[in-house]
Amino acid sequence: MENKKDDKFNNINDSGSVGIVKTSYFDFANPSDEFVLSNGSKLSPVTIAYETYGTLNSDKSNAILIFHALSGDAHAAGYNSADEKKPGWWDIMIGPGKPFDTDKYFVICSNIIGGCKGSTGPSSINPKTGKPYGITFPIISIKDMIIPQKKLLDYFGIKKLFCAAGGSMGGMQLLQWLVSYPDFTEGAMIIATSPTHTAQAIAFNSVGRYAIIVDPNWNNGNYYGSEKPDKGLSIARMIGHITYLSEESMHRKFGRKIINGKIFQADIADFTKEFEVENYLQYQGESFIKRFDANSYLYISKAIDDFDITDGFENLTDAFKKIKAKCFVMSFTSDWLYPKEQSMKIVKALKINGIETTYTNFEAPYGHDSFLIDDDRLKRLFAGFLKSLEEHIQ
Repeated sequence: MENKKDDKFNNINDSGSVGIVKTSYFDFANPSDEFVLSNGSKLSPVTIAYETYGTLNSDKSNAILIFHALSGDAHAAGYNSADEKKPGWWDIMIGPGKPFDTDKYFVICSNIIGGCKGSTGPSSINPKTGKPYGITFPIISIKDMIIPQKKLLDYFGIKKLFCAAGGSMGGMQLLQWLVSYPDFTEGAMIIATSPTHTAQAIAFNSVGRYAIIVDPNWNNGNYYGSEKPDKGLSIARMIGHITYLSEESMHRKFGRKIINGKIFQADIADFTKEFEVENYLQYQGESFIKRFDANSYLYISKAIDDFDITDGFENLTDAFKKIKAKCFVMSFTSDWLYPKEQSMKIVKALKINGIETTYTNFEAPYGHDSFLIDDDRLKRLFAGFLKSLEEHIQ
């Protein structure tokens, strides 16, 4: 459930780049109008960080909302500064001439509540105490995540989205969006996701959370201004990252390669860094702690585990009965975290309700993260769906 940034060098002046973009902030839920979460807890005030790409047309009918995954944020495309080496996490898809063509569409991506990249979350200051919330931050759900995004669209005056798209946890947000606001979206791109977590998926997330809370520096969530639980968060990231890959991609990239230049002594055991794959995972963990908050990881991963789109309904078909959007559902052949069977459940429920739905089990060796890989075939499919949506609306 990762959002990886492209590894290209800075291509800020490329014709396909949206260039320099600014992160903006939307505030709501003042003390007299608190945001009531799905469990009854209240939050006030609330800030949502967001970025937009392209121009909203006169009748505000060309808006596309992008939902990000667990470790993602509002920075989906372009560069926040001329010095930034990597573009936004879905830059391969968003920009002039790309599938989410910013010459045609107004693309919006916001950081979820509970996050740590500008939106209100555990690391934010609690106005009642003047200190970071920590674990006094209320438990959040996927349903809670989408409400601020709806308020953001209301702020823009958007009455109906042209399309919404999301992969992994972003796909869960999109499913909840379609159920909560069934008339608000013309088209939906539901990518590499599940209507609810399996026991295996919960198990991986649970071990990651445990790694954080047993780190002595976690200090019951009160680590702000002191040593952070970097070891625990790093291990959580390493565990999660394994689930985003596939056996085939790991074999292609690493096999059983020994770390280049590693010198071994027969009488000294090295339990951590012998193989290239070990080095890679540790690099992922060390990189992650520089940009993410451990408490946010706890809250967001728990929201994912608790998600069940059938809550309050008899079954999946019942949950989808009011959806009006034309849907495109995609799974990946090498995704063992959310295999095709879970996408097919979504497709079946949509079609039983008579919802126009296209399904593709895309052949790719990269595992769950395949939707973040620069693949021309994938781009053609995304662009094709958006074109068909335009024709469908006319």
